[in-house]
Amino acid sequence: MRILVAPDCFSGTLSAREAADAMRAGWSLGAAHDVVTELPLADGGPGFVDVLHGALGGELVPVTVHGPLGDPTPAVMLLAGAEGARTAYLESAQAIGLHLVAAGDRDPTRTTSRGLGELLSAALEAGARRVVVGLGGSATNDGGAGVLAGLGAPSARLAGGGGALDGLVPNDVAVVAALRDRFRDVDLVAAVDVDVPLLGLHGASAGFAAQKGASPEEAQHLERCLGHLASLVGEAVAGADEGPRRDLLAPARDARTTTRTLTQAPGAGAAGGVGFGLAALGARLLPGAAVVADAVGLAASVAGADLVLTGEGTLDWQSLHGKVVHAVAAEGLRHGVPVVAVAGQVLLGRREWSTAGLAGAYAVAERPSEVAASVADARGTLAARVERVARTWSRPV
Repeated sequence: MRILVAPDCFSGTLSAREAADAMRAGWSLGAAHDVVTELPLADGGPGFVDVLHGALGGELVPVTVHGPLGDPTPAVMLLAGAEGARTAYLESAQAIGLHLVAAGDRDPTRTTSRGLGELLSAALEAGARRVVVGLGGSATNDGGAGVLAGLGAPSARLAGGGGALDGLVPNDVAVVAALRDRFRDVDLVAAVDVDVPLLGLHGASAGFAAQKGASPEEAQHLERCLGHLASLVGEAVAGADEGPRRDLLAPARDARTTTRTLTQAPGAGAAGGVGFGLAALGARLLPGAAVVADAVGLAASVAGADLVLTGEGTLDWQSLHGKVVHAVAAEGLRHGVPVVAVAGQVLLGRREWSTAGLAGAYAVAERPSEVAASVADARGTLAARVERVARTWSRPV
């Protein structure tokens, strides 16, 4: 059989490349007669630049930015393409990632996305005509307010963290108009890791603030802060786009409608709402997994396989909202190729993962008591689980 191994990273333990290598080794032990091809993937979160660099080549340019708590943090941007038509690929997790903040210091009311704005500035200074920003795995919940600060907005309140946004006034975000002009001739793409909106039960604060260190009360406060930011930014964007109207009989742009459009866009809630902030600057929000899949040629690789093996750290509800596993499963359905997922933990029921298009889902840690051991030897336990999966799915010679 022709086996395609196409996983995401196993967050905190294995990069996508390391996971693919472990899965290949495990499958080869279980079915040595099969031909196994590796194709590491990413969804906009950690590993986004690494995967694209492996597929596209290009130049990695080091940039030092402010981290989530203001500390100097090393990051890189990937520049690909010919001079005058360069594309810059940026990874938000390198500048504002959750892994950059110690567990005891995690507080999305204080963390800022300023460093990502500084990365964006570096990309523009490098002459990039297209900028693709991978969003995911952030420590922030500031709706991209810090990005505005990193791009040169003079208001210090924008970089104060998600919990300080309720103190913003219209003048703080007036810079949005000038920044939209700055990006007007740049194809700005936000490659989001989840397709959630900015606000609401499935938004940035309700869905993800807790894992970044927020208490339930802080998450509610962050939701109100993001709502206030969204209202101000919506007014600024509507005003910037309105300008002098050529047709005086045409209706004026409604700031409320603009706000609703920006906040409800799929992916606006990605990276603590940075998706919203980039959309306000004119970015297109696209599924990160699809962006990477297109760049690395996933469709052709799936079409040439008999079975696809994918995976990630935890298979849960987020997996069905723009993550790699969902994208691979969808590609498998299009080509009539079965897709099997192996994850550190599987928190979805059979009905849920099969509805998403998976032919099978297997956990490395099948019981809570096994989680610690699987993390301690992530490569070995993943390879061992895949070896057993191979014996189930591979056809005998």
